[in-house]
Amino acid sequence: MAPRACAVTLCILGCAAALLSAPKPKTEWKQLYNGKDLAGWQHVGKGEMTIEDGLIATHGGMGLLWWTGGKIGNSVIRVVYKTKDKADNSGIFIRIPIEPREAWMPVHYGYEVNIEFEPERWKEDNYYATGSLYSFTKVPVRADHPSPEWNTIEITIDGPHTVVQVNDVKVTDYIEGQPIPARRVDDPLAGPRPNEGYIGLQNDGDETVYFKEVAVRPVR
Repeated sequence: MAPRACAVTLCILGCAAALLSAPKPKTEWKQLYNGKDLAGWQHVGKGEMTIEDGLIATHGGMGLLWWTGGKIGNSVIRVVYKTKDKADNSGIFIRIPIEPREAWMPVHYGYEVNIEFEPERWKEDNYYATGSLYSFTKVPVRADHPSPEWNTIEITIDGPHTVVQVNDVKVTDYIEGQPIPARRVDDPLAGPRPNEGYIGLQNDGDETVYFKEVAVRPVR
């Protein structure tokens, strides 16, 4: 082969190898909250959600604002929130098996990724700390920030595997069927959750939590 042809061939092979080895770009986030209104969302249960200065705000409850755009699985869900007061409470529901018609079915048949900044309670029981699958998984380290700081929770749903990161710190890594603690009074019912399901945001009592982003992208 002539030297020039050889050089061209090597260049082509090198470029092809570089393309194959280059990391694939991640799919961009799909925003489920448009920053203006609650289009695509529906509220069930007590209380309500309103828009205040471009943020979703919780009022009263217990209620649930759920995404009507279909079930979500094999995805990463990103939620950015802050509390009004230090210990205000909310949650992000995942793996809800059917469209919610009231607020309690998702508690017992989906998972609540809890939002609760309460240092004294966390010292006693970290099965209820921010980023836990409420009452099912134990958070090893506190990673959330008190009001008025913003927090980011990313929930990876990959088949039966659920991983939760709070402010880039992994606090939950759970696979369906792994051991969970004995149920306490008022805790969710145990049992398998589906690989995909509806998602929602909780409003609970007189506590106020603000959400400025709810987004999703495929796991891969």
